[in-house]
Order: sequence, then C-alpha cells, then structure tokens
Amino acid sequence: MTQAPATTRATRRRHDREIVMLAVPAFGALVAEPLFVMADSAIVGHLGTAQLAGLGVASALLTTAVSVFVFLAYATTAAVARRVGAGDLQTAIRQGMDGIWLALLIGATVIAVVLPAAPALVGLFGASDTAAPYATTYLRISSIGIPAMLVVLAATGVLRGLQNTKTPLYVAITGFVANGVLNLGLVYGADLGIAGSAWGTVIAQWGMAAVYLVVVVRGARRHGALLRPDRTGIRASAQAGAPLLVRTLSLRAILLIATAVAARLGDADIAAHQIILSLWSLLAFALDAIAIAGQAIIGRYLGAEDPQGARAACRRMVEWGIAVGVVLGLLVIVSRPLFLPLFTSDPTVKDTALPALIMVALSQPICGVVFVLDGVLMGAGDGPYLAGAMLVTLAVFAPVALLVPVIGAGLTALWGAMTLMMTVRMLTLLLRTRSGHWVVTGATR
Repeated sequence: MTQAPATTRATRRRHDREIVMLAVPAFGALVAEPLFVMADSAIVGHLGTAQLAGLGVASALLTTAVSVFVFLAYATTAAVARRVGAGDLQTAIRQGMDGIWLALLIGATVIAVVLPAAPALVGLFGASDTAAPYATTYLRISSIGIPAMLVVLAATGVLRGLQNTKTPLYVAITGFVANGVLNLGLVYGADLGIAGSAWGTVIAQWGMAAVYLVVVVRGARRHGALLRPDRTGIRASAQAGAPLLVRTLSLRAILLIATAVAARLGDADIAAHQIILSLWSLLAFALDAIAIAGQAIIGRYLGAEDPQGARAACRRMVEWGIAVGVVLGLLVIVSRPLFLPLFTSDPTVKDTALPALIMVALSQPICGVVFVLDGVLMGAGDGPYLAGAMLVTLAVFAPVALLVPVIGAGLTALWGAMTLMMTVRMLTLLLRTRSGHWVVTGATR
C-alpha cells in the first residue's frame, strides 16, 4: 500500500533536483544579460543626456535584433537534449555545431544590413537631432558584436541540451564584469565617449563567444564530432528554428501593440506601462528559468524513449510554475508601495500603475503555466504548434487591446487584455499537452 506513494515521492524529489540544478543557474544567466544594458546606461549616462538618449535608441534596436533570433538557443537545446537522451553525444555536439554555424551566417547577414542602414534605422525610432549621431555611432560599432551574441545563444543551447546551465552562468557573470571594466576604461580612461562603451561591449561579447567556442570545440574533439560546416545540418537547424522565429515575432508584435495602445492613453499611462512592463519582464526571467530546465529535461526523456518520464517531468514542472507564479504574485502585491517610488515620484503615474500591478500579480500563476508548457513543447521539438498557437493568441489579443482606447478604458483594461493573452496561451498549451501529440520519442522528432 505504501510502495506507490514512496515511489512517487522519490520521483518527485528526483525531478525537483533536476529542475533546481538547471533552473537556478539559468536564472542567473538570464538576469546577467539585461545587466549589460544597465551597466552601459550607468556609464554613458554621465557623458550627457544626448549620449544616453542615443544609447537608448541603439540598445532597443540591438536588443530586438538579438531577441528575434533566440530560436538559436531554443531549437539547439531541444535537438541536443534528444541526442543526449539517446546516448549519442557525438551527433548531439555535431547538431550543436550546426546551430553555431547558422548563428555566424545570420550574424554576418545582420552586420551587412545594419552597417549601411544605421542612420535610417535610428531615424525610424524618432531619435532627436542631437541624439541621432550618438545612436548611429553606437549601433554601427555594436553591430560587430551581433554575430558573437548569436553564437552565445546557439552555444548556450548546446550546453543546456547537455544538461549544463552552470557554464553559461559563469560566462555571463565574467562577461558582465569584463564589460563594466572595459567600458569604464575606454569611455573615461581612453576618452572615447560613447564609442568606447560600444567597443567595450563588443570586446566582452566576442570574449564570451570565444569561451563558448572553446568549450564546445573541446567537447566535439572529445567525442569525435566534426567541426566543419555541414550544409544539410545548417539547413535542418534553420528549418527547426523557423517556427520558433514565427512564435517570437508574434510575441514581439503583442508587446509592440500593447506599448502603442498605452501611448494613446496618455503620458501617465505610457509611463506607468513602461514601469509595469519592466517588472513583468523581470518576473518572466524567473519563470523562463524553469522553462529552460523543461527544454533540456523533456528533450532528454524523449530522446531516451521514456514517454512516461517526460509526462511525469511535465506535470512536476507545471506544479513548479504555478507555485513560483503564486509566490511572485504575492511579492508584487506586498512590494508595490515600495516598487513604484523607485521609478517615479509622480502621483498620477503611481495611481495609474497600482491597479494594473494588481492585474499583473493575479496573472502570475497563469504565466507560470504558460512559461513551463512553452518550455516543455520546445523541448519536445513541437515548434510548428507553438507558432500556430501564438498566431491565434495574437489574433485574439490585437482587437481586444486596440479596443481599449476606443471604449475609453485605461491601463488596467490594457493589462486585462495582456492577462487574456496569457490565458489564451495557457489554454492552447494545455490543449496540446493533454492531447499527448507532443510526446514523440527517439533521437529525432
């Protein structure tokens, strides 16, 4: 009578250990990434308002360029984890190398576009005449680091697929420290101004990419995996990533629509929206860490042809997502009187943000389920379904959000639409996971 519960408890503890071992370092690496921008802003901010404004425009463009290609990490994680589960480390690393070569090709293409088009791209963001030259300078120099950041994404996916999230954490911390030191030295020591900040970041990024390449190349040599480009493998990596690119672009469209609607509501509303969106993004890092663990764990179970283990891990991660979502929601409610004064002293902005923050807090358990199941289906290589589900979500969200200013509603209603968006995502993901169609075992999907 007691054997089954004891077995269940042991299984749950095993899953908990795996989730913690993968998710905690992943969270550290995720948080380190936005610290790059914060460090640059703190250093450049002392040069002047025009320089800081230029950095803001250029950083927005660079962040968008890199985040669009985050599929390089997601698709690589799933492919490598499956091969790891199947016990084929040689092919696992070979597939990882294909993802890295694809990252270099995409990076070279992005540089070819950004260098000549930098002034026009800055102009699209409406930079002032005083800020535009600084934005253009920073964008052109920093574009040289885009291939490095894409290599970092792909190589991070390789290591995650190998169930290693500690190395990305160490590299991220080292890169952050190096970035700060280089920026201070080049901006003020060498008196290069905003160009020094850009060069410091580029050097740090290529240093991170070099460390990743050394780690992956050593693994490839250890297991006899080929290092040279393989056209078929690179094409397969691109095909696996294409649906995830659609998913990412759809999500970016949702966030852009939300910001555009908030801007129509008034200055106080857009200011409050930006504050809330920054908090929402920070909370997403904690939940995304569990999703990253899900990608690696689910891919490994399916590669090992253990569908029961994959389903059990999925259930446990959903429980984690809900629990973490509840904790985050409570933290938002408790800390909101302390959080808002960090960003604004305007009482109108505070009053506008407070009820919308409650909406964000209440939605966190839903977000927990969404992030976890997103990671599970990515780990299963179920990209086409994720792309379709996100397009459906965009189709539901867009008219509801655009209706907010028409009916005279405010920011709370907009974040109600954001909660609806997450609810639709949750329903589409639950529908898929309960159907069992994502459970496709074997070294390849």
